[in-house]
Amino acid sequence: MFENVIDCKGMRYPGQSVAVGVHAASKYVYAIGLGCKPEEINAKWEYAIANSVEPVIISDGPVHEEIHMGKELEVEGGGLDRFPIPISTPGFDNGPYSTCSCWTTKDPDTGVQNVGNYRGQIKARNRVGVFLSGLGQDMLVHLEKCREKGIPLEAALVVGAPPVVAFTAVTKIPRGVDEVAVAGGLAGAPIQMVKCQTVDIAVPAEAEIVIEGIVPTDVAELEGPFGESHGHMNPRQISPFLEVRAITYRKNPVWSSWISQATPSESSCIKRDAYEAVFYNYLRHECRIGSLTKVVMHEPLTNLRKVIVLQFKNPSPDDAWRALHAAISRDPGVGKIVVAVDQDIDPNNWDAILWAMSYRMNPQEDVAIVGNRRIGHGPPFRQVPAPVGGDQTPFDSAMLINALLKEPFPPVSLPKREYMERAKQIWEELGLPKLKPETPWFGYSLGQWTEENEEEAELALRGEHYKTGEKVAKNKVKM
Repeated sequence: MFENVIDCKGMRYPGQSVAVGVHAASKYVYAIGLGCKPEEINAKWEYAIANSVEPVIISDGPVHEEIHMGKELEVEGGGLDRFPIPISTPGFDNGPYSTCSCWTTKDPDTGVQNVGNYRGQIKARNRVGVFLSGLGQDMLVHLEKCREKGIPLEAALVVGAPPVVAFTAVTKIPRGVDEVAVAGGLAGAPIQMVKCQTVDIAVPAEAEIVIEGIVPTDVAELEGPFGESHGHMNPRQISPFLEVRAITYRKNPVWSSWISQATPSESSCIKRDAYEAVFYNYLRHECRIGSLTKVVMHEPLTNLRKVIVLQFKNPSPDDAWRALHAAISRDPGVGKIVVAVDQDIDPNNWDAILWAMSYRMNPQEDVAIVGNRRIGHGPPFRQVPAPVGGDQTPFDSAMLINALLKEPFPPVSLPKREYMERAKQIWEELGLPKLKPETPWFGYSLGQWTEENEEEAELALRGEHYKTGEKVAKNKVKM
């Protein structure tokens, strides 16, 4: 948290602070925001999704301690320039952006609100852009519905929402489900909301800052470039923008900013556990794939969306293929390379995954290419500027890899567990450097192992290996 903020022009912001990395600088920090231990994160999300708690509307809250609107927003220091907003990617970004951005809009047909996380380019004291990449975001759906009705879209940009609200804003919650209700499930209590001053939108009463107004549906303008979590600068594209009608905030507000750009970063750490829990729930329960034990999304540089590993225990012959195809159908742009592995393969260890792919997968039979998929969030960018909600290129494809065992294999060529554990014990007794075993760190059978093999190995351990030699000598083969 930076409390004595001075901008590039020497401007000071008394009573204001900037917080960076406070939501998900690490899994530990993220768990604090959820009120649980790191190992309890997945269970917390599964419970919240199944046990949402509807928000409640109250008459007033801290976010309305300061209210500014109308012509006041146009004078120097009276609009968005009253806040110390960081530049996220110095040297490449074309201005400051909101990154901890909980954009709240309402479906004009159902009245159900949605909270989504989209970056916002600060363009003027009373105008801020919103980047919608065309991957089925609810705000884009609301925008299109309002365009058909010939009306603007009412919206509120919330900065510094309660952590559980910010966490749900970045998660792929099913359409039509109120993210704030899921946030209530995470908190174990209803989130208190207040009505905005100029639009019919409810926002968290405990938020730091709310920027409210209307998004025109008849015009758009260029937005970007910005350093994105896919690890590249996202070029400028035609995007919607918010005409600011009012700004409300707590006294002495804290502007919260997320560390984005190439992953791992706060922007991926804040998504990973929730994405994995949502996809696991979808595949195991909605698609009824009971043999699925874990979903892991690869984070470094690939930003979760592109590479997914599915782990199984005793799957039926069709489980893997059903899961592989379902995984790329859950959300547009998620799942470019999806790999199915057995329970003995650590889905977080790419050495182990490549081991399975090398010996348990026959590319001719165990790889499927699925075409006509959206390019998703990331390069190549061949049509710049792209239209609002448009894709940079028309199509991409996905590669599905079945790296499960298809038949019995010989044991893993490491000493059995009891011998490795004894070696580990001796190592620790000697006070040698702490060990960090990685799977596989001991040998185990994969089915292709007979009682005779087992007996011969036991003879060797007793120093009676000559008995094996005597046995094979009786069965010489002529050459």
